[in-house]
Amino acid sequence: MKGLFFPHSVRDGAFNMNFDAKMLENTIKTGLPALRFYGWSPACVSLGRNQDFSHINTNYCQKCGINIVRRLTGGRALFHDNELTYSFTCRADFLENGDSVVQSYKEISGALIKGLKKLGISADFPKERPKSPINTKFEYCMSLSTGADLSFEGKKLVGSAQFRKEGAILQHGSILFHYEPEKISQIFGEEPRKDKITVLDEISPGITPERLCCGLKAGFEEKFGLEFVHSEDLF
Repeated sequence: MKGLFFPHSVRDGAFNMNFDAKMLENTIKTGLPALRFYGWSPACVSLGRNQDFSHINTNYCQKCGINIVRRLTGGRALFHDNELTYSFTCRADFLENGDSVVQSYKEISGALIKGLKKLGISADFPKERPKSPINTKFEYCMSLSTGADLSFEGKKLVGSAQFRKEGAILQHGSILFHYEPEKISQIFGEEPRKDKITVLDEISPGITPERLCCGLKAGFEEKFGLEFVHSEDLF
C-alpha cells in the first residue's frame, strides 16, 4: 500500500501542529497513511489538548524565546528542543486492532521498535508503570511512562500521544537526543526524573536526525508493508 512521506524539516511550533492537523484531514479524506519527521525552531512547549498551562513559567519562556502551543493530542506538556518528533496518521481500519486505543498504540509503536532496532537500539514497552512520589504531580511528560511509550533498559526513550477523528488516528511522539534539566526545572517548576529518562546521546552517541529518520521510516515500511511516496507540500 502507498503512503505519504514528509522528510525531516525544522519549523516553528504553530507550523508543526498545523501540519499534523492537515495530515490527519488528508488521511480522513483519502485514506492514505502518512509519516512525517520534524524538529522545532525555536524551542517550544506543547501542551496537551486539555491541559492547564498555569504550571508553565511563561515569563521564563518569553525571556528565552520559547514558544508555547497546544497539541491536538492529550497528555502532559513537553519541551521540544534537541529531539526528533515523528507523526503518523492512518485510518483506524488500517490497523489490525485500530478500534482499541491501547492496541493501536502498540501497533504503531511496533514500527518505531523495528526502526530503532535497525539502528542497534533495542526499545520496548515499559515493564511496569512507575509510581510517582506521594503528593507529587508531574506535569513534564517524559517524567512518567504509560503504555503508549517506549523504553530502553527501563528508562523512557519515546513519549507518544494520540488523537482520533472521523475514523482516523493521529499518533505523534518525541524522541530526545539531549535535554537540559535546568531548563525543564525552570519551565515546569519540577526536576526531571533523571533516573527514568534516557536520550539518544547516551544510547548511541553521534547518531544524526537523518540516520534516525532513515531507520524509523524503514521500520514503518516493514511493519505495515507501506511504499512511501515523498512529498514536500501541504495538501
